[in-house]
Amino acid sequence: MSRISIIIPALNEAETLPLTFESILGELSEDIIVVDGGSQDETVKVAEALGARVIESSVQNRAYQMNLGAEQALGSILLFLHADTRLPLGYAEKIITALSVPKTVAGAFALGIDGEQTSFRLIEKTVNWRSRFLGLPYGDQAIFLPKRLFQEIGGFVNMPIMEDFNLIQRLKRRGNIHLIPDKVITSSRRWQKLGIYRTTLTNQFIVLGYYFGVSPEMLAGWYGRKSQKAQEKAIL
Repeated sequence: MSRISIIIPALNEAETLPLTFESILGELSEDIIVVDGGSQDETVKVAEALGARVIESSVQNRAYQMNLGAEQALGSILLFLHADTRLPLGYAEKIITALSVPKTVAGAFALGIDGEQTSFRLIEKTVNWRSRFLGLPYGDQAIFLPKRLFQEIGGFVNMPIMEDFNLIQRLKRRGNIHLIPDKVITSSRRWQKLGIYRTTLTNQFIVLGYYFGVSPEMLAGWYGRKSQKAQEKAIL
């Protein structure tokens, strides 16, 4: 049986990790790695108490953190999971089955959003249509692939944003991206904080900006995320 390594990049996620781990535990024996980007809360203690291996990253950069976790992963399959996202029941078997489909090189799950607003259901339908028919799932849909292939293509490009989009684009050149219809449930906190329409528009502008060659540093600024260069400058 293939072993799955679950890699969770985290920053100040002490409150969200217990629910995330509830969805992980009880499945096949897993290798769970939390890569902490310098949390100021109890993230490290909570992760260790839940049974994860914790790696401390010197950089608050999701791509860097996930690459760091992948380097130390023990499994032959890598599953990249956001700290505020819960996996569906039976996810491990579903992943192994998906990767056994001919010409499939990677996959992800359908998206569910933790919130009752009707607008969330519309976002889910749009995301899942894009993921199924265009083969473009994003990182909050729990991307998975063989470790061997991840290493072969060089992992995530060390960029402050759109690292998941970039990875999927490169993987599509190798084969098919399989969408498992079962939903992961991701937190609605960003939509709740900034507003549903503002968040959705910002996301679309970032995708368009990426296609038109806007620098990842500028895109990260639109999203409100610091680039690695900005972090290094602040430290100096």
